[in-house]
Amino acid sequence: METRSTQTVARQASSLSLARAQSDAELAKQRLDALLAANAETAREKSVYRSEREKTEAALMKNPLSVEAAYAFFGLLLGTFPPLAMFVRFFAEKGIFRGEDFWIVGVLAVINLITAMVGFFSGRVIGRIVFELEKSSWSYMLSALPFIGILWGILAGGAGGVIIFVIGAFFGAALGAAVGSVALPAFTVFHRLLKRGDELDRKHFLPIAFGITFIISAFILGL
Repeated sequence: METRSTQTVARQASSLSLARAQSDAELAKQRLDALLAANAETAREKSVYRSEREKTEAALMKNPLSVEAAYAFFGLLLGTFPPLAMFVRFFAEKGIFRGEDFWIVGVLAVINLITAMVGFFSGRVIGRIVFELEKSSWSYMLSALPFIGILWGILAGGAGGVIIFVIGAFFGAALGAAVGSVALPAFTVFHRLLKRGDELDRKHFLPIAFGITFIISAFILGL
């Protein structure tokens, strides 16, 4: 009887020891996971922020825009105003606008809508590409951006120009390529200089994006 009691106590003690060991192992795993997560976050911050000051400035942003959002909205502006400027110049040079020409306005409005939407959605992809380019040297980034801008412009301008068949697609792609080759490098230079981490404050984005867009539009208008 005494032997059985001893064996029972031994089994209970063994079970308690096993449970305690499992609990300690689980606690150690949780602490290790927390430490690894903290190290990963520290490494991410070091790769994103160039200094503690930049990290603080990023935290103080009231309206931060991610890289994808900034280039999406910039693409929306480029897809809206430069084509609109071209259409305005077309009507200004044409002279008298007659009632039977009203259908042209509808066609051009559809083209403008398509280029704006394509510019917006493709801008997110461009943003991801630029995010990687901004990690490289200035010389490499500036040499690559015009070509990326040309492709971006061809995509947006050509998509809108398809409404006027092959000739329209070619003309739209040519205009888009010219705009993109200038606009993308210009915007990215300011973006790289003014961003904090991987975000740009809206107060910086608005004057830069509208300024570049309106300068290009004014050039198209011949102002």
